[in-house]
Amino acid sequence: MLNAGYFNMGVSKFRKAQLKIQQMAFMLIAITIFFALVGLFFISFKVNELKNQATNIEEKNAMMIATRVADSPEFSCGDSFGPGMTSCVDSDKIMMLKEGIEKYKGFWQVADIELRKIYPKLGGDKKCTMNNYHDCNVIEVYKNPSLNRIGDYSTFVSLCKKDSFEGVGYDKCEIAKLIIGYASRS
Repeated sequence: MLNAGYFNMGVSKFRKAQLKIQQMAFMLIAITIFFALVGLFFISFKVNELKNQATNIEEKNAMMIATRVADSPEFSCGDSFGPGMTSCVDSDKIMMLKEGIEKYKGFWQVADIELRKIYPKLGGDKKCTMNNYHDCNVIEVYKNPSLNRIGDYSTFVSLCKKDSFEGVGYDKCEIAKLIIGYASRS
């Protein structure tokens, strides 16, 4: 015969064992959720770090383009205004380039390229066209509408052109700022 106390003691031990198993299961689930959250936090931190690195690379790319674009054949004065002129941009070339810019889509991996005359100063911003480029101060050379501009990098250049006064030709150079707008690719 079974003793009733022995049977009750077995059930009590069984319930305690079952409770211990449930506690262990809840602890394992809690630890798993904790490590999953830590993993998600780590992944989001790394993704954010990668986005920042991509933005820094885009900024450095814009800086390299800004420092080199003035001496590129599409922009540079060459020997037109004297030998050995560096960071000299030919405004006549720029205006012609601006008119046929659709041929350069994708050539520069930047959001936009702009030249702003800073000396001699004009009152307000006046965008340059083929009709008024002798009396304006903002030349929008290139704009890529598919890219969102998030920042820019600029460098100072000499903006030169051939001009005439009372029938006598001369070289007219002004101080300008070459601004390269960069965008995030993400």
